Amino acid sequence: MEPSVVSRGELSSAQDEAREAPGLLRGLPIATREAVLRHSVVHSVGAGTVLFEQGETPNFQHALLSGSIHLFGRSSEAREVLIDVVEPPDLVIPAAVMTASPYLVRARVLEPTKLLMLEARAFRDAVAHDPALAQIVIQSLAGQFRRMVRQIKNLKLRSSNQRVGCYILALSRRQGRESVVLPYEKNLIASELGVTRESFSRALAALSREGVVIDGDRISIVDRGKLEAACGPDPLIDPDEGPAR
Repeated sequence: MEPSVVSRGELSSAQDEAREAPGLLRGLPIATREAVLRHSVVHSVGAGTVLFEQGETPNFQHALLSGSIHLFGRSSEAREVLIDVVEPPDLVIPAAVMTASPYLVRARVLEPTKLLMLEARAFRDAVAHDPALAQIVIQSLAGQFRRMVRQIKNLKLRSSNQRVGCYILALSRRQGRESVVLPYEKNLIASELGVTRESFSRALAALSREGVVIDGDRISIVDRGKLEAACGPDPLIDPDEGPAR
């Protein structure tokens, strides 16, 4: 799903969208911003849209304006696991774009989403010549790297019950309430936590003895201290960063 480059008449629309994306192109020198946006398009996609497949080489740098993008890894046997969720105003896998390398994951949209799509070669040229844009890319890469390290620590240092319990605690902190609704399907959450759907359900059942009440997709923490004692939340793995998911 790669749209064509915008015409000159559409440039102002793309510029307006970019101004609404703090941390992406806002604050760049006018010449740099216009050079990048001259080879860009604002694109809205519906739920279920596949932006790209793993193994494809990027033609665009996607900058997320609204919505979210789920990144999936797929095996040769077509098994699929959720790797990460990209939320605005982040760049989508700039590592692949900057190195002109194949994507290692598949990107799918699970809700209506708006993207600023920047032509990859023009984006790389602009990054090479503008330190401010290079800093934006570095910050995005750093944030994504740190998320991956936390995910690896979560997978390797905790049991499945601990991972599920800490996920519930993090969700509660981010949403600011003791009773939360799971943000998407249980099978997706299970794959993100490195467990099967069945293991996820068993972990939820086990956590009902640790201060948690399960009611379908709604989970209530009735004894936070007990749950924390059982799961061992760690600020170096479970940071209170980013929007609620």
